[in-house]
Amino acid sequence: MSQVLALVLAYLLGSIPFAYLAGRLNGVDLRTVGSGNLGATNVFRTLGRTVGIVVMVLDIAKGAAAVVIAQWLAGGSWWPIAAGALAILGHVFPVWTGFAGGKGVAVGAGALIGLVPLASATLIVLWVLLVLITRYVSVASITCALAAAPLAWVFGAPWSYVGFIALAGLFVIWKHRENVQRLIDGTENRIHLGGKGTPDPT
Repeated sequence: MSQVLALVLAYLLGSIPFAYLAGRLNGVDLRTVGSGNLGATNVFRTLGRTVGIVVMVLDIAKGAAAVVIAQWLAGGSWWPIAAGALAILGHVFPVWTGFAGGKGVAVGAGALIGLVPLASATLIVLWVLLVLITRYVSVASITCALAAAPLAWVFGAPWSYVGFIALAGLFVIWKHRENVQRLIDGTENRIHLGGKGTPDPT
């Protein structure tokens, strides 16, 4: 029963739509503005830097909490992996918003923090640097998704963790397939680092 409870809690934690709630608190349905995506990037672009950062931190926290709770309730290596996967799926397909959610980057980062904290710290630094340099959140997210499994291996994670992280990375990249096409076409929006407003047109 403890294993089942851990998995149910993981999905429910992942499905908490912090982006949607932030939008509603500000009189906006984020499913109808910007990219229509219920993720921190759309919050950042629509509601501003402060709200975007808060939503990102909360999304990371729910992924980490799902893994830590599973480690506490169920133990082993596979249950925390399953909890991380369900937290990501809960974020991408939340029952509360008609299964329309985000792309799983922040909650996936949280799950990684719970599973492989040292590798996660490196990925966070890499993500921030890439966003600052390129101003493409998609480029930073896709690069970190590709780098996550190798970094986990370098930092000595068990093969079960490395395999899960590789699959999660591929899932994140698949969720960014439209961004990849826009990058190829040269139409991908850069994030505007000045705060609230439309994306930087450059």
